[in-house]
Amino acid sequence: MKVVIIGPAHPLRGGIADFNEALCTGFLDAGIQAVLYSFSFQYPSFLFPGTSQFTTDKAPGHLDIHTSIHSLNPLSWRVTAKKIIAEKPDFVLVRYWLPFMAPALGTICRMIRKKGIKVIAITDNVIPHEKRIGDKQLTQYFLRSCDGFVVMSKSVMEEVKSFIPKANAIFLPHPVYNIFGEALSKEEARRKYSLSSTEKVILFFGFIRAYKGLDLLIEAMADERLKQMGVKLIVAGEFYDDPKMYKELVSGFKLNDRVLFHSSYIPKEEVKYYFCASDMVVQPYRSATQSGITQIAYHFERPMLVTRVGGLPEIVQDGIVGYVTGINPLSIADAVVNFYKLNKEEEFSRNVRSEKERFTWKSFIKGILKMYDEIT
Repeated sequence: MKVVIIGPAHPLRGGIADFNEALCTGFLDAGIQAVLYSFSFQYPSFLFPGTSQFTTDKAPGHLDIHTSIHSLNPLSWRVTAKKIIAEKPDFVLVRYWLPFMAPALGTICRMIRKKGIKVIAITDNVIPHEKRIGDKQLTQYFLRSCDGFVVMSKSVMEEVKSFIPKANAIFLPHPVYNIFGEALSKEEARRKYSLSSTEKVILFFGFIRAYKGLDLLIEAMADERLKQMGVKLIVAGEFYDDPKMYKELVSGFKLNDRVLFHSSYIPKEEVKYYFCASDMVVQPYRSATQSGITQIAYHFERPMLVTRVGGLPEIVQDGIVGYVTGINPLSIADAVVNFYKLNKEEEFSRNVRSEKERFTWKSFIKGILKMYDEIT
């Protein structure tokens, strides 16, 4: 059997590229041929406010990656489709996360399907976090170019069904990332940031945009109870918004000594230090479908705090592996206080260790193959 995966991959950086490379590796480990077709040009600058779209990490030498898709060049879409058809795959997997990509991906998929090759979309977001005019029409164009859908949250399942009520769709939870190395002791990880083993440290990880709710977490940090406890927050990730608002919040609440900004893109080899240095990973999101950050936390067996949005409560069991809170500073602060007052870290970490067995790449690939059987 052979599968082609369409979506970002090295040298492009970010969670979707990491996922695609891990998925491709999973297929290879299962004895299935797998090839990646990625972008030679992905985002125009107005869609990417970060510093760079490219990683400095070494290329994964065991993967076959072709960078041929220019998101704005229809000729490249036709060329890519012909190359994929020439691969003679049993089926094609295509990542969909942004309506901007619909013309390119939808056109490629339509050309592939004309040759009788089945197309399955892994839909991260059907309705984007940050909406623009034309999103609905673009998404409709893409979805109509696919035979089946893999969703990683039940909220996205509902979104797919709102466009195509009788869609062939399967829910498969986001697998646990296994690409960031083994865990370190908390003491070793904290030495890197000059933090003692007795300090109370929580982590916000990933790029920063308004819907990620970092401002809610900063306001929660100003809660008098957290001040008395001396809780510190590490913010590790690149600003995709103007950092001025966040820095002014920190200054206004007099939190400069307790909120530590590491505001740059975090290379793969550095990720383990941040997660292993933290007591708990906090995702105070205003909106979400699923999150790769949650699965990194599972990999490093860290307790989690998430807000009650999208598919996050499906993955983080409240009171078992962490907390599911309201989307407001008080609820977030209450959970952090509870975590430290009741010494929940050891219990939650033990439960995370058990729960993460549900989220394997082997199970995810088994689900994809089941979907393929259903549409053939």
